[in-house]
Amino acid sequence: MSTSTSSASSTSSSSSSAVQPFQVAVLVGSLRQASFNRKLALALQQLAPPELSLRIVEIGQLPFYNEDDAASPPASYADFRATIQASDAVLFVSPEYNRSIPAALKNALDVGSRPYGHNAFDGKPGAVVTLTPGALGGFGAHHHLRQVLVCLNVPTLPTPEMYLGGAADMFTAEGGIAKPDTEAFLRKFMASFASWVAKHQA
Repeated sequence: MSTSTSSASSTSSSSSSAVQPFQVAVLVGSLRQASFNRKLALALQQLAPPELSLRIVEIGQLPFYNEDDAASPPASYADFRATIQASDAVLFVSPEYNRSIPAALKNALDVGSRPYGHNAFDGKPGAVVTLTPGALGGFGAHHHLRQVLVCLNVPTLPTPEMYLGGAADMFTAEGGIAKPDTEAFLRKFMASFASWVAKHQA
């Protein structure tokens, strides 16, 4: 009886460790608390497969990067860098500002990748989602962000590409995705991202 119990316990322990999800840091480009992109990030938490655990990492508290402060950086820099380093992957959810990414998001990328030789993003698999009210879905911001991620050595999910327009009609009153076909597409995207993250683990 004791042998059986021990075996069951061992099996349960192995099963438990096998299903530990990958930790995904989610960076939202818009700082507005009620932003469409924050709503989308929260919705993606619910749509993600069990292999992924998504957590929004705040970026609005980060002062603008200034190399003069490198010797004595703000405490928020250290916290942010440590959070990114402890994550298995990074998901970017952003609007488009003037055909590019918001300043707050670019600043977070600069803070996390400096000082030279200490890039917290290095090698972390990533994915990009852009959401805008207009029909283009943030195409310009999406590809500008991909350019930066190449420089930061973030292997970014190539497809499916995720440009989403019509942000004003995207969500239900409870914060879910209003259209079933859009929800299905987002689930497919997150499943592809989970496979991408698993592929890039050491």
